[in-house]
Amino acid sequence: MTEAVRDPVLFDATLRPHRSLGRRGFLLVMAAVAGGGFLIGTGFFLAGAWPVAGFCGLEILLVYIAFKMNFREGRRAEHLRLTPDGLDVTHIAPNGKQGTLRFEPTWLSVQMDDPPRHDSRLTLRSHGKQLEIGAFLQPFEKLEVAEALRAALVRYRETPAF
Repeated sequence: MTEAVRDPVLFDATLRPHRSLGRRGFLLVMAAVAGGGFLIGTGFFLAGAWPVAGFCGLEILLVYIAFKMNFREGRRAEHLRLTPDGLDVTHIAPNGKQGTLRFEPTWLSVQMDDPPRHDSRLTLRSHGKQLEIGAFLQPFEKLEVAEALRAALVRYRETPAF
């Protein structure tokens, strides 16, 4: 018997932080920042205030580092997979390290404010274990995940034992 037949997937979602700036946009922004910094630095250098040129270069470097840190954080992800064996929540850190936590879906509760507020948390609870997921999502996105996961749990509980 194949794995797919033996272990049907009732819910499968990967949550990632939203990043609106792609590689091309990043290059355009950095070109504009570098160009502006170069022009300003050159102007001050020619006016005799040469130390300002160094600070303009430092500002460009700091903007670059901030963008790179932001892009690195964008590699964070959470993968949720509900099967008859349980709900596996896999956290993927920006450095690629992974950790998985398994919940028993029979007693799992999904908690989320409805309507969502800015400080709303999406929390999974079961047998004394508690885990916040999707902390990087917008409140309405957390609510969508909560509703979809609740619907999958209802299907799980209504399905006869495998």
